[in-house]
Amino acid sequence: MIDTTTLGTHGPAVGRIGLGCMGMSWVYDEQGRDESTSIKVIHEALDSGATLIDTADMYGPFDNEYLVGKALAGRRDDAVLATKGGLIVDGARNLHRNGRPEHLRAALDASLLRLRTDHVDLYQLHRVDPAVPLAETWGAMAELVAAGKARAIGLSEADPAQIREAHAIHPVTSVQSELSLWTRDALAGVLPLTEELGIAFIPFSPLGRGFLAGRFTSPDDLPAGDWRHGNPRFQADTMAQNRRIAAVVREQAGQLGVTPAQLALAWVLAQGRFVVPIPGTKNPVYLRENLAAASIRIPAGVRAVLDALPVAAGHRY
Repeated sequence: MIDTTTLGTHGPAVGRIGLGCMGMSWVYDEQGRDESTSIKVIHEALDSGATLIDTADMYGPFDNEYLVGKALAGRRDDAVLATKGGLIVDGARNLHRNGRPEHLRAALDASLLRLRTDHVDLYQLHRVDPAVPLAETWGAMAELVAAGKARAIGLSEADPAQIREAHAIHPVTSVQSELSLWTRDALAGVLPLTEELGIAFIPFSPLGRGFLAGRFTSPDDLPAGDWRHGNPRFQADTMAQNRRIAAVVREQAGQLGVTPAQLALAWVLAQGRFVVPIPGTKNPVYLRENLAAASIRIPAGVRAVLDALPVAAGHRY
């Protein structure tokens, strides 16, 4: 069993590493998906203490919540179940924000049906909608807590001002955003603020969408139809530059006798007591590899080398 922490000062206990389920149904490696294997991965995560299971209504859209709901049938109490609302995807995979109270109320009701439960442990605003006052959006989400449909609420990709505004209305249990050795923006403002306020920080893509694990060195290594083919950091020129980051991670991991993925995850874990990364995988071998990172302690010298890595080439979106 992996070590545990809590989702912030007042949140539920969770494993130090959670499981992001998006890739089981959305954007990555469409030909490599297998529902039965994904369900086994979710079960093994729970058995290993990785209790934070993260999904969203837009993944699929909707397919991922159906999958997670099926996986948690009979095991709902073993999971700290998190989903998100407030982003809508159209047929061309364009994303549209919707923070209107009536949308979020209906979205959570629909999510609960797909997830086969009467509540989620964490309901997250997927993106702040600039067309709707945050006070209205967050107030509606607080009402969902009062109604018992969500045990707690969180934000995703919010800036410090938005976090403070929401927290003054109703406690923000968590903030989810990208954090890894090649995406460190959150270290400047968001992560220190969450630590100050006792809010959990949930990093997604802590392995740089697989790049830091050393699994991809050129666009040719990506599966056909994979979303990363269009990502700026996975183009031939940017991947060539970013290989220097992966090379340092690989070298330092070798010195410690761990894998690059494990070292990259251990670095994320070292950023704070309430940091709970959610690496995504649909492969049981990678799941075990990821969870083993919870027991790694990085020596100061190695930490200094990793902290000094250059900024990644290419925007993250």
